[in-house]
Amino acid sequence: MTDRPEIISNFLSTHGWGTALRDPLVGDASARRYLRLARGNERAILMDSPNPAEDVVPFIAIADILHRLGLSAPEIKAAQPDDGLLLLEDFGDGTFTRLIAQATDPAELYRLAVDALAVIHRDFRPDQASTINLPRYDADLFIEQVMLLADVYVPAALGRAATAAERTELEQAWRATVPDAVQIGTSLLHRDYHVDNLMRLPDRAGPAACGLLDFQNAGLGPISYDLVSLLEDARRDVPTPLATAMLDHYLKGFPDLDRDAFFRSYAVLGAVRHTRIVAVFARLHLSHGRSEYLQHLPRVWRLLEAKLAEPALTPVRDWFDRTLPPQARAPLFHLKASD
Repeated sequence: MTDRPEIISNFLSTHGWGTALRDPLVGDASARRYLRLARGNERAILMDSPNPAEDVVPFIAIADILHRLGLSAPEIKAAQPDDGLLLLEDFGDGTFTRLIAQATDPAELYRLAVDALAVIHRDFRPDQASTINLPRYDADLFIEQVMLLADVYVPAALGRAATAAERTELEQAWRATVPDAVQIGTSLLHRDYHVDNLMRLPDRAGPAACGLLDFQNAGLGPISYDLVSLLEDARRDVPTPLATAMLDHYLKGFPDLDRDAFFRSYAVLGAVRHTRIVAVFARLHLSHGRSEYLQHLPRVWRLLEAKLAEPALTPVRDWFDRTLPPQARAPLFHLKASD
């Protein structure tokens, strides 16, 4: 069997990048890795996705959809999907995260991100995704995701497995809230739409100046979800006045949208996202030794608790108060990484 380095070298050589300098880039919580390639004054990015579960075909298809919407996804210069390899346009180093750290006005960047999202919500049509089987983020899928809390976080926090009754009550609580929230309107859903995955492209105008990354897990889902991802970020604080201003900016572009229904959906799907992330961050630590994610648990719990205070979340809040009271939430310094 040909080993991975040889597969990569052959791919790069075939497309003229065999002698390029390779500089590893910081990755995320997935098995994918990225290398910046330098060939004289030219730059490109190698996406290396060796895990069969992280197919690169969706990335190719969604990049095409975004291009047809007039938005900026990396151009795909070459692809070897069977081996999980893509040669991509290099958008540079101007991630929103880095620019904010360098004192760029956050409002300018968040407004650009909201404008790009509004293009998707206004112009995307499901038939544009007819060549790919995008997952549909409906009530059943969201509820399946939040049940990870019972599988991972309850045992870690309480030192025992969730009982059958607790699991049933948790599912029933979500089923009393989520189905209405997903009716707000469906569009292409990025799923990880936050500043780590957005880049400013100063040579492009309008919403195309927002470079979009890490969209391979996109699906079809409610329009409120990606706004929660952006404005209630698990990894950094977004000031409430800024988030409020960005929601108002978004809604001005959709004057026919029922604002009350939108904010109910935003609250419920915010709670869904934060619940899932609490469980995922705990699992990353417990199962993979990724303890750096524990630092974010207090923030995510604060975001989740704010959502649980909303009237639409009363059944879910009641379950949390009974089963995971505040002292069992965050931080969980007693969590131990598995061997």
